[in-house]
Amino acid sequence: MGAAQLSAQTYTPPKTADGHPDIQGIWQVVNTAAWDIQDHGARLGVPAGRGVVEGNDIPYQPWALAKKQDNDARRATLDPESKCLLSGVPRITYMPYPFQIVQQADKINFIYEYNHSLRNVYMNGNPHPKGPIDWWMGDSRGRWDGNTLVVDVVHFTDQTWFDRAGNFHSEELHVIERYTPTDATHMTYEVTIEDPKVFTRPWKMSMPLYRRLEPQAEILEYECYSYLIEETWPNK
Repeated sequence: MGAAQLSAQTYTPPKTADGHPDIQGIWQVVNTAAWDIQDHGARLGVPAGRGVVEGNDIPYQPWALAKKQDNDARRATLDPESKCLLSGVPRITYMPYPFQIVQQADKINFIYEYNHSLRNVYMNGNPHPKGPIDWWMGDSRGRWDGNTLVVDVVHFTDQTWFDRAGNFHSEELHVIERYTPTDATHMTYEVTIEDPKVFTRPWKMSMPLYRRLEPQAEILEYECYSYLIEETWPNK
C-alpha cells in the first residue's frame, strides 16, 4: 500500500453543510501527462516525464495502435488542442492549467482555466440521459464512496485525445473517475478507461492533485487561438 493510500485512510477531510467531504478549491497537476501519459523522453517543446498509466501499458487493439502512431506523427495538426477544441475527460484534468471545484447540494462544478471549460457533475441520483449523444466533455454523474468522489462519465464525441502524443478513443469511451483527499493540500486522482472499440481491456491512470495555496489564487483567463482554425475561415 502506497503512502497516499495510507494517508487517505487516516485523513478526515472537512465537511460541507450537507455533510459530504469538502474538496472545494483550486487544484492542479504537477506532471507531464498533458504531453504524453506514458513514459517519454525530452524533445523540442516536450519535457521528459514518467507516465501516469498503470504498468505504462495502453492495451490498444492492433488497428488502434497503428492509428495512435499515425496521430503522434501528425500531432502538430491533428491534435484537437492545436485547434483550440475542448480537451474532453480525463485530459482536461491534467492539462497544465489549474481548475476549481465548487460544490452544491445537487451538483459539483468543475471550472477549468483552459478554454473556459465547465463541467457539471450531477449528484441527484438521476441516471445518464439515453444516448448515443456526442458531447465533448461527456455526461457526468457522481456519488460519494466514503471520502471519495466517484464520477461516471459517458456520451463522448470521438474527437478528443488523451494527450499530445496521439493517444485516442472512440465515441464508446466510458470513464470512471475517483477523487480522494489524502490531506489538506492533496488529492489522489484515479481514472479507469473503458472503450471496447479501441482497447482490449479496461486500463487505469492515477496521479496526485495539488491545491494551489497562493493567497490570491484564482482561475484566470486562457483564451485559445489557433491558426489552424483561421485557415478554415472564408476569405473576407
